[in-house]
Amino acid sequence: MIIATYNVNGVNGRLPVLLRWLAERQPDIVVLQELKAPQEKFPLRAIRDLGYDAIWHGQKSWNGVAILSRVGEIHETRRGLPGDPDDSHIRYIEAAVNGILIGGLYLPNGNPRPGPKFDYKLRWFERLIAHAAGLLETGLPVMLAGDFNVMPTELDVYKPERWLDDALFVPEVRAAYFRLLDQGWADALRILHPGETIYTFWDYFRNAYARNAGLRIDHLLLSPVLTDRLTDAQVDRHVRGWEKTSDHAPVWIEIAGKPVRRRKSASARKNDAMS
Repeated sequence: MIIATYNVNGVNGRLPVLLRWLAERQPDIVVLQELKAPQEKFPLRAIRDLGYDAIWHGQKSWNGVAILSRVGEIHETRRGLPGDPDDSHIRYIEAAVNGILIGGLYLPNGNPRPGPKFDYKLRWFERLIAHAAGLLETGLPVMLAGDFNVMPTELDVYKPERWLDDALFVPEVRAAYFRLLDQGWADALRILHPGETIYTFWDYFRNAYARNAGLRIDHLLLSPVLTDRLTDAQVDRHVRGWEKTSDHAPVWIEIAGKPVRRRKSASARKNDAMS
């Protein structure tokens, strides 16, 4: 089963790109962010024409999240994170699909920093960490997928020295990300590509895509049960090069029906030999 996350940066304006990618990759489940469309403007008919069902939570002009499935019914379990009943940002949706509980998220950007937007990002992150702990405690196959607006390490950002004061890279945001991982979540791309330079976002400005001046901010985090079933994790980088495309590329993983034995990375084998 292939599960993907994709910040579409406007589901209606980028609909031809989304449909082209869905037809090409044929993922089984997809989490979308930045719909930038009110609830009634979601393009359900076009998506259903490709064989997908969908749930979504839209918001005019900003934010918005969705989950698509072609492998069974989507059982929605939550819209919005707990902890702030007055939060008006549409950034989280959760559902059980084909035996997996999936939390789709669009974490706040947080810029400019310092300021209220950065404070909101940190509060939202704390609410995510609290909710994620409860999800892990269920022992179920659970996944958190989406645009986290965090570059966890220097390997995840082109010229990291230029980002030291940015809300996507400052120490307190990166620390929050690793506190989340420390609960027991696994960063799927890094499990299979521990030392590679991999980006999922390239700005529209300064010819960033052609120069590969990117960021890795789209992540799929897996509970231990799913980590044991992970067989592949990739970025469809070429989609970023399509006409009128999002500034993000789709990220996807492949999950087996049962635990698998994975070949250790070269660095892990070296560490074993030295121990």
